[in-house]
Amino acid sequence: MTTLMRVTFGEYIRLLRKENKLTLIQLASKLNLDSANLSKIENGKRDFDERRLPILANVFSLDVAEVRNEYVTDRIGKYIYETNCTKQLLKVAEEKAAYRRTLDKSHKKEI
Repeated sequence: MTTLMRVTFGEYIRLLRKENKLTLIQLASKLNLDSANLSKIENGKRDFDERRLPILANVFSLDVAEVRNEYVTDRIGKYIYETNCTKQLLKVAEEKAAYRRTLDKSHKKEI
């Protein structure tokens, strides 16, 4: 699973769990969650706690950056959906992100 998936983060977790033949209870235990909360995460009724990403990556022997990318793209996608962003707004947001990167680089040069 090295390419980003077109599923929610909860669905991503479910796919990983099933590929690795773990039950909800088994994975929930490894993540220090109860199975009801994990079920809600998998079904999109509750958000996954970002602080648990390293644990999730470790459980499935994945690169933390890969798991974080899945998480971040899902959060961004959810926000875009919930706020009904237009393509024009997304283009401006990309431009602002690029601008922030230049600010960050120029700030680092000053230090």
